[in-house]
Amino acid sequence: MFWYGHDVSGWGWFAMSASMILFWALIITVGVLLFRAVNRPHEHTHTPTAPQTPQTPQTPEQVLGERFARGEIDEEEYRRRLNALHAGPLTKP
Repeated sequence: MFWYGHDVSGWGWFAMSASMILFWALIITVGVLLFRAVNRPHEHTHTPTAPQTPQTPQTPEQVLGERFARGEIDEEEYRRRLNALHAGPLTKP
């Protein structure tokens, strides 16, 4: 009958063992990757800055200070413009 001569040879046992190990490795890898994907913090979450309210406009000194802090103007230009702001408006004779 089928009980004799139809058993799995040595290579069959090896193939079954290797495929079972690969199967469980695949299942574990998918589980780990899924767990990491779900628990990963979002990369593109931005905290919005509070917009400037129209009731509190910036003074010219604040605008000048921000431009100096960003590096748009150098110290000499900053001081020259700040002195011009503090000197008052120019009057034509």
